[in-house]
Amino acid sequence: MDMHDSIALVTGGTSGLGRAVSQRLAAEGARVVFMGRASERAEKVAGDLGDRGVFVPGDITRTEDVARAVDTAASLGRLGAVVSCAGIAVPGRTLGRRGPLPLETFAEVVRVNLLGTFDVVRQAARAMAANEPVDGDRGVVVCTSSIAAYEGQEGQAAYTASKAAVAGMTLPLARDLARYGIRVVTVAPGLFDTPMVAGLAEEARASLAAQTPHPVRLGRSEEFASLVAHIIENPMLNGEVIRLDGAVRLGPI
Repeated sequence: MDMHDSIALVTGGTSGLGRAVSQRLAAEGARVVFMGRASERAEKVAGDLGDRGVFVPGDITRTEDVARAVDTAASLGRLGAVVSCAGIAVPGRTLGRRGPLPLETFAEVVRVNLLGTFDVVRQAARAMAANEPVDGDRGVVVCTSSIAAYEGQEGQAAYTASKAAVAGMTLPLARDLARYGIRVVTVAPGLFDTPMVAGLAEEARASLAAQTPHPVRLGRSEEFASLVAHIIENPMLNGEVIRLDGAVRLGPI
């Protein structure tokens, strides 16, 4: 589906993967509504996108914020694509020095990464279902999982559970929404150079980069955005989870 003159909604659009997606889709001719917490980063993205960008402050765990973002996007024109990039990673072993992992910590990760993603999908589908088909599609939804969904490491029980669930619901979501002409695809990125990784010591960053067989480096946000753009354009990509990881497989630690 050609995104030229269409509207795209990107959650987690103020940094990292979401920011790169916002920039790429704007370059493809879309007008981008990007959602995230109000911050200097949001102002920078808005400056980068110019009149191609509209910022909606919000939290994907608040269903009213998600509704506002979807409604804002739909009010601007044809909401053709939604990319859900918002997420958190809170490490914690099931049983650590301070005792069992607090249940609320586990629940918060699931609330953001899984419930937040599903809320974005269901509310976006409501708006997209009213579209006239373009190239057979009324809309495309791209979710974000992680290779941790398949090879979760120590301290990643909550993160892995949430991302595995996003991967697992991809096919049933695609089947649910097929009758409306809405495609659903998930990307499971590997070790990417995002703000989360940027805060690590250089030695730790180098160690992460060395784990990827080829290319031997961290992934770039622009490469994630390039795949998202292709998913939107390619009508046969549906109900699939795509690893984007340079053939890396995570070890236990």
